Amino acid sequence: MTNHIFFDTIQQMKAATERELGVIDAEGTVVACTNPAEVGVKLPKLARVVALSEDHVIHFSGKTVQALTNYGSSFDYAVYVEGEDDAARSLCMMAHVALNCTKIYYEEKHDKATFVKNIITDNILPGDIYIRAKELHFAADQNHTVFLVRQMGSVDVGAVDVLQNLFPDRQQDFVISINETDVAVVKTVAAEADQSELMALATQMEDALKSQLFIKTIIGIGGIAEHLRELADSYKEAQVAIEVGKVFDTEKSIITYENLGIGRLIYQLPTTLCEIFLGEVFKKNSIDTLDQETLFTINKFFENNLNVSETSRKLFVHRNTLVYRLEKIKKLTGLDLREFDHAIIFKVALMVKKYLASRDNKMF
Repeated sequence: MTNHIFFDTIQQMKAATERELGVIDAEGTVVACTNPAEVGVKLPKLARVVALSEDHVIHFSGKTVQALTNYGSSFDYAVYVEGEDDAARSLCMMAHVALNCTKIYYEEKHDKATFVKNIITDNILPGDIYIRAKELHFAADQNHTVFLVRQMGSVDVGAVDVLQNLFPDRQQDFVISINETDVAVVKTVAAEADQSELMALATQMEDALKSQLFIKTIIGIGGIAEHLRELADSYKEAQVAIEVGKVFDTEKSIITYENLGIGRLIYQLPTTLCEIFLGEVFKKNSIDTLDQETLFTINKFFENNLNVSETSRKLFVHRNTLVYRLEKIKKLTGLDLREFDHAIIFKVALMVKKYLASRDNKMF
């Protein structure tokens, strides 16, 4: 929340009292005060007492303090008054009412995006989501999808503005900066929206960022959240889509969680289990004994749905040459790729090998 909102309210109350009146944040920093010299002063002990106390009004170290209403499990701001007498208590309670009304009014107008960010980053208790949504007049059962836009290579802070211009309705769609490289777009979608519509929206984002800022992006698309409490799941799915896509779909710049297929399962496996699987599949020889030309042939064979004639045509080789290569692979690995079951095992093994290689690269 913008601290100048508190500061303006405090200054208006200054004429009504000779007591020092101020507001601290959750860390104990004075963010507004009738004595401007106190702004920025650290009062961590006072903040700690407020956080731990179950009382509404607290007396501590010559001050009377009361936390402002918050939708989470801990306070974010508190008002304090110099003194511990009845007059200080009454003044503190009146200031609490005024400042809390100011805070709620501000948040109702401007803070839906912060609310959404708290949901997708798991920074709000599930039980508080419905209460907070009601306070913000936020439709809890509206359909949303999270698009995670990650900038690759050069980073431009203007990405948020570009995306915001694409979706200007700030009451329905939310563009949220997550970190230096990531921007989450929480987009309202129709209940019947399909993958092609979501892909079209992601392509629109990609093209706008490329044409206006000349930056390269990779975009992960989560599933459709039918309720606000499901937004965090959609965000995590978008994250997984990017991470899995970097391993198994390196040529794609837009990846949807629903289309990850078996790659999603492999990505969740422990590396030890993956290594055991490879050892069991390639008992005769390690997968590393296959040269690049052989692996290229195998991938082409898979791309053409195990069709020998079509694959040989795409490789510009005679059909018998391809059959010879497949026999050679069978002799080396014990797997005949012309048999569906063997082909599935080999395909999964290649993906597992790729996954392990990506994990090894992360360690360095």
